[in-house]
Amino acid sequence: MKRIAKFHKVSYEQFEEGWKDTFQNTEKEEIQKIYEGIKLPQRATAGSAGYDFYAPITFSLSPGETVKIPTGIRVEMEENWVLKCYPRSSLGFKYRLQLNNTVGIIDSDYFYSDNEGHIFAKITNDTNENKRAEILEGTGFMQGIFVEYGITFDDAVTNIRNGGLGSTTK
Repeated sequence: MKRIAKFHKVSYEQFEEGWKDTFQNTEKEEIQKIYEGIKLPQRATAGSAGYDFYAPITFSLSPGETVKIPTGIRVEMEENWVLKCYPRSSLGFKYRLQLNNTVGIIDSDYFYSDNEGHIFAKITNDTNENKRAEILEGTGFMQGIFVEYGITFDDAVTNIRNGGLGSTTK
């Protein structure tokens, strides 16, 4: 198996900034505790394609509710690879839990952005069965799969990324 990437935690400062953007009223000591508990993504079995991202806190979503989760994770990977992020299959099946951007695309150059390549997950409980989704701290809620990609023969792009969502079109 080809090894092409390594997960890291973002700095505490970057995590705190991302966390306060979503959960404004969290005390600094609580943010520090959450940060210390961040677990790097892992595969569950030798045959698993996806790396599970673990919930940094317990959260629940009523039907139609959305939450943006700062994972505290960044990924360093070789060029010509991308990390595609999806909800865990069981959560999609049980609750229609969805990523708001359908598939999260983490490009290899995102790691070097000013925000350290901090990966966020914005998820919605899109159930049509009136089910409340509860995700316990430390359980997998999203999975990332590494995929190699190619470019066209006439591609001449030299621009360098600096930022997250929408940064490549600025």
